[in-house]
Amino acid sequence: MKFTKVLGIDIGGSGIKGAPVNTKEGTMLAPRYRVETPDPSMPEKVADVIKEVIDHFKWTGPVGCGFPAAIQHGIARTAANIDHSWINTDVNKLFSEATGLPVTVVNDADAAGLAEMKFGAGKGHKGTVLLLTIGTGIGTVLFTNGKLVPNLEMGHIEMKGSDAELLISDVTRKKEKLSWEEWAGRFNEYLQAMEKLIWPDLIILGGGASRKGEKFLEFLHVSAPVVAAHLFNDAGLTGAALAARYMHKIKKDQ
Repeated sequence: MKFTKVLGIDIGGSGIKGAPVNTKEGTMLAPRYRVETPDPSMPEKVADVIKEVIDHFKWTGPVGCGFPAAIQHGIARTAANIDHSWINTDVNKLFSEATGLPVTVVNDADAAGLAEMKFGAGKGHKGTVLLLTIGTGIGTVLFTNGKLVPNLEMGHIEMKGSDAELLISDVTRKKEKLSWEEWAGRFNEYLQAMEKLIWPDLIILGGGASRKGEKFLEFLHVSAPVVAAHLFNDAGLTGAALAARYMHKIKKDQ
């Protein structure tokens, strides 16, 4: 029997949030539940929070989880905004054993991209789409003809001799008390660099800053149209739920 209801969880640098999702319609079935990300964000501590989110909803079905790292076959290969002890950890196995439920883990930005392409600003777009999540870091997601190129870590390209996300993340904007126009100037340079590398037909901006598009979109001047994500900060958990649904289907078909 097909299932459409999946618990989606989004692990961020500052918070972990989850909600049950109707993956057929892209809607949340209950208000999202949020817990502060443990500090330090060690694997066992984060696994405990995942279990807390699951217990909050009394959930017994499949779980999808967006995770801030490049995820290769369920294993974390990077750890930009989470404790470095995660590197080479089998996150799928850790979370599944901690919760007793089938957990599918994907890169958090990829999860947001899956949701925006199916239900949001990228729906029906057949060209090359670049989605950027702006938050604690910069997540980058690329789709071509609707197909995901996973684990694109281009938030870390060199920019002015530094890691780009250290200059253009929303955390940096707040920390340096930049005006929206000042921050947009920096971000525009980054987008221009992306255009030289990828030549997208559409750029979608997601993450926490996407809700403030009216404050900075007018200052961005690149060739491709730039639009705010439709699902805003809920794209991550919605896409994580979608990824779990897709993985369940693949396993059943094998």
